[in-house]
Amino acid sequence: MSATTHEPMITVADVPAAEQTPRSRAFARIFAVTRIATGWIFLWSFLDSAFGLRFSTAPAEAWVAGGSPAAGWLEHGTSGPFAPAFQALAGTAFADVMYMVAMLGMGLALILGIGLRVNAVLGGVVVVMMWAGSLLPESNPFMTYHLLYALLFVAFAVGAAGHTWGLGRRWEQLAIVQKAPWLK
Repeated sequence: MSATTHEPMITVADVPAAEQTPRSRAFARIFAVTRIATGWIFLWSFLDSAFGLRFSTAPAEAWVAGGSPAAGWLEHGTSGPFAPAFQALAGTAFADVMYMVAMLGMGLALILGIGLRVNAVLGGVVVVMMWAGSLLPESNPFMTYHLLYALLFVAFAVGAAGHTWGLGRRWEQLAIVQKAPWLK
């Protein structure tokens, strides 16, 4: 059995500025903006659901007002063979807490550029579950934005997207992350 060594990933942000090409710098910046924008989508979902900011959630339906942030989608947004299983969770504290923790966690991880490996796995599970809950969409029978998010989460982790305009490099230097690299 051979031992494998893991060399640190080199990203555009790790290459000295003098050696970067305009294209590689532009890509790193566009990738960072895409990461931050994707994070904002999830953080906004958390904020609107929590506080009823009058976009998707009325103040009276906000989580802080006793509303159920997951119930609307679970009751009315699900379709396909798994819909009954998802609909059974509507209005439960478990579903609401899991939804809110997931939206906040994904949003902060992506905006801050930390924990992108964890987000690729856990966030990927969340969005694939949402995809499974809405199978048979009217516009496309397979590929939806949920699967695109899952692919983006993996790309952000593999590409060390948190190194550009994020706290990824500092996060990776923390002792706990050094001991448990899966936290990157």
